[in-house]
Amino acid sequence: MKPTVLYRVLRGIVHIFTKPMKVEWEVPYDGRPAVFCPNHAGAFGPVAMLAYFDLWKSTRTWFHGATIHPKEVPNYVRHDYWWDPKSKLAWFYNITVPYLAALLLPPMVRSIQGIPVYYDTRVTSTFRKSVEVLKNGENLLIFPQLPDGHNSHARQLNPGFVTIAPLAYRRLGITLSFYPVFVDKPNHIIHVLAPVDFDPERPLEEENARLLDTLAELIHD
Repeated sequence: MKPTVLYRVLRGIVHIFTKPMKVEWEVPYDGRPAVFCPNHAGAFGPVAMLAYFDLWKSTRTWFHGATIHPKEVPNYVRHDYWWDPKSKLAWFYNITVPYLAALLLPPMVRSIQGIPVYYDTRVTSTFRKSVEVLKNGENLLIFPQLPDGHNSHARQLNPGFVTIAPLAYRRLGITLSFYPVFVDKPNHIIHVLAPVDFDPERPLEEENARLLDTLAELIHD
C-alpha cells in the first residue's frame, strides 16, 4: 500500500500534537499476513494505531462504511457516542457535530485506504477485499469491541470479524494469526501481545468461540 498524501499529513499532525507512542512486541513479528485487534481506548486507539504502529504502511484498517458517505455520517455520529448524552451541551453537539463530521470525516477516512465494513448484504465486499489484502501480503487492523456508552466499550466483541480466518484458510491456504493489542494511553505504549492462531483442525463453531473468548480476555480498555 502506498500511503496517500493526506494520510501522511494527518499522521504528521497527530505526531505534532500527541506524545510519541512506543510499540512493544511480546513476541517478534514473523512477517506473515495477520490481523491486529486493538482496544478502542475511546477514540484514541484508532488514532494511535494509524499514527504510530510499526506496520502502518502494510496494514489495512476496517472502518464503519457509513463514515465515507456524507449523507450517512450524521446518523452514524449520533449513534456512536461521540458525546455524553447527559451533557448540558448535548443539544448543541447534536445539531453541529454530526454535520461538521459529514464534511470532514469522509475524505479523512478514505485517505487511509482501508476496508469499509457494512451491516447489510454489502458485507460480502468487506470479506472479499479483506482476503485480497491478505493475499497481497498485507495485514488487517480490526477494532472488535462493541461500544456501550460515551468513551466506553464492552468486553464482549463483535463476533463477525473472526469469519476472516476460515475464509483465508480455504481461499489462500494460510493459518491466520490474531494479535491482541493493548493501547496504553496513560503510559504511551502500544503493547502487541502474542498471537492467537486459528486452528483449522477444530470444528469451526468451537474454534470461532475459542478465538472470541481468548481475544475478549486480552483486548480491553
